[in-house]
Amino acid sequence: MENNEKKMSFELKQDIARGSYSNLVIITHSHSEFILDFATMLPGLPKPEVSNRIIMSPEHAKRLLLALQDNISKYEGQNGPISFGEPKATFPMGGFGNGTKS
Repeated sequence: MENNEKKMSFELKQDIARGSYSNLVIITHSHSEFILDFATMLPGLPKPEVSNRIIMSPEHAKRLLLALQDNISKYEGQNGPISFGEPKATFPMGGFGNGTKS
């Protein structure tokens, strides 16, 4: 049996490999592109800070959707369902988010 899949090689630069945390994404679109602004919203900061903007074609946005659906299904198969419960942030220093001290 012949393997007709093409292997892709990627270069991952060190500063990109570190990644960046995001807990918020703002999605906008036009006829020809989708724009995903990834941001981080943290207690004590006045507004979310956008750390990455990804611009892609509608076709690639749909491919991303399908790839995420596939990977979430695999993740939940191994780890159980992902819950949409309220996030519970804990701050070991105490009082960071609400102006009080522990």
